[in-house]
Parts: sequence; structure tokens; C-alpha cells
Amino acid sequence: MKPIDPQNIRRIMVRSTNWVGDAVMTTPAMADLRKAFPDAEIVVVANPLVAQLFTWHPYCDRVLVYDKKGPHKGFAGLWKFARQLSRENFDMAVLLQNAIEAAIMAALAGIPRRVGYRTDARRLLLTHGVAVGAEQKRLHHTEYYRHMLGHICPGQGDGRLRLACSEAEQSWVRETLGDDRWVAINPGAAYGSAKRWLPERFAAVADGLVEEFGLRVVLTGGPGEKEIGRDIAQAMRAPALNLIGETSVRQLMAVLEACRLMITNDSGPMHVAAAFDVPIVAVFGPTDHTTTSPWTQDCRIVRKSIDCAPCLLRQCPTDHRCMRAISPEDVLTAARQLLGDVS
Repeated sequence: MKPIDPQNIRRIMVRSTNWVGDAVMTTPAMADLRKAFPDAEIVVVANPLVAQLFTWHPYCDRVLVYDKKGPHKGFAGLWKFARQLSRENFDMAVLLQNAIEAAIMAALAGIPRRVGYRTDARRLLLTHGVAVGAEQKRLHHTEYYRHMLGHICPGQGDGRLRLACSEAEQSWVRETLGDDRWVAINPGAAYGSAKRWLPERFAAVADGLVEEFGLRVVLTGGPGEKEIGRDIAQAMRAPALNLIGETSVRQLMAVLEACRLMITNDSGPMHVAAAFDVPIVAVFGPTDHTTTSPWTQDCRIVRKSIDCAPCLLRQCPTDHRCMRAISPEDVLTAARQLLGDVS
């Protein structure tokens, strides 16, 4: 692969992934990029939800929102956005998103150096294409993205997830949560219902943590998970602060940063909490914990060995046995280990 001289790179476009959790797992790769090109402006291109992660971030100077459901819908929208990028005069595009659309966008924008995995038949659109095979696909996603960047800037960051809240956001969360010790219960998963543990079991775990450790409970999640939040709040004996569907991504980040513990499904907020070093108990069923577990030491994975798992399906075609096999006591045991470690 032809080397890239940092002296020739003044502005970098980074096409982020489309899922919050995946985007968080790209932050160690972004740290490598920042270290290798310290004088370059790094501009992240992301959908409206993911863009919020990077509006205040040490590895990103600016964010451009690419909204395929709004002004950038269809090929006409892609062309319009590519023309916008062309006026930015980027010297290099780093494509963390694997879709061919990302490579088409960078090529239409006339960006001369285009770095990415050779996926989705986009080999001819990349100037610095990186081969991806079975070995790379078995990597934890955090290492997967770093492996790709490693071909132009090998391992210069600290390898840790990183997100940051502003002082205003931290002030807001202090006013919202006060000085109490909180556990975040995150019962949703945007990918699909197969990744969701049972609401009544989340409620039982939350009540157990209130009774044993005196924690207060905050429910977190997106607008599509409001009904799950209502079910959990109604099933609990202790009161809960239900913020599901009531926060922006930035506010959710601030809430999670302030928590003492998180109980969660495999989800985007799980990775957000990991980026803030919040201890996590993560319930895994249909997904592969070896590739998408929280990238942190303060974590316990709770799962059962089931013949059909990991299936990686969005909806379970049978009886959801991978999740039903996990009891509230399994999760409470893991939580006790973490609270003991950090107390």
C-alpha cells in the first residue's frame, strides 16, 4: 500500500458508522488517526443520531450531518451531499462505514485518498483498500476498526473508548440526578427484540439493587422503548426515574457518565457507558459477546450457552431461550461483584 505523508494531509473526512454502539467502538481508531495527523482537521460525517456523539469530542474538530431520511434522501441527496464535500477540499477520506455508498460518496466528492475495507464490491473506489477476511471478522469491533487504520497509522492511540460531555451537560445532569448513587437500567436494543431481556426481570434486578445497595434507579433508552420502560416502572416496588425517550443522545451520555452501575442488553448505550468507565453488567443472548462486548475491564457478561446462539437475528424465530435462561439472580450476582470491586 502506498504510504501517506502526514505533511500532505490538512483535512480528513471520516465517514462514521450508522449505529451508536459501533460508532463508540470506532473511537480508539479515531485516536490513532488524531495522533498520526495532529495538524489535520478531522471532520466526521454521520447520520443525525450518531453525529451527536461527536459534537463535543477530542478526536473530532467538526461534524457534518448526512441525513438520508431528510435532505439527502435518494441518489439526488447523495449527489448533493457529495458536492458539499467537494467544496471542503478534503485530502483524505477514512471510511469506517463498510457500505459501498461511503466509497461512492468519497469518490464523487473527489477526495484523492480513500481508505477503507474492501467490502461491498468497493475495491475499485478505494485508493488504500484493506483486505478483510475471516480473521478480521473475528476481531472485537474495536480492534477491527483499528486494524483497518493500522495500515496508515499503526496503533498510536491508547486503545480506549472515548466520549466527552461538556460542562453544561454535566451541570444539567447534576440538577437532574442530584447527589444520589444511581444505577442505569437500559432494557432496550435498537437492533431488534431478540437482544432484549425480559422487562419483569429487569424490574426484579432493579428492586434488588435498591434493597441491597441503596441505589436509585434511572431507566434509559430511546423513544421506541417507552412501552418497555412503563412496564418496568409498573413492575418495580421501588420508584424509578423513567427517562426512556426523554433525553437526547447528549443528555443520555451525561446521565450514564453520572451512574455508579449499568444493567443493560447488548446495545448502543452499553458502549456509551463503557466509554465513561461505568461498571456494566451486560446481558447477551443472540449476539456474539466476543466481538461486541463492552471494551472495558469493569464489566460482567451474563449469558447462557445455548445451541442456537449466537444467531445474530433481530427477532427470535423460536422461544427466546437464550434470554429466558438468564435469571435475575444471575444478573444480581454479577452486579454484586462489580459493586464490591468499586466500593
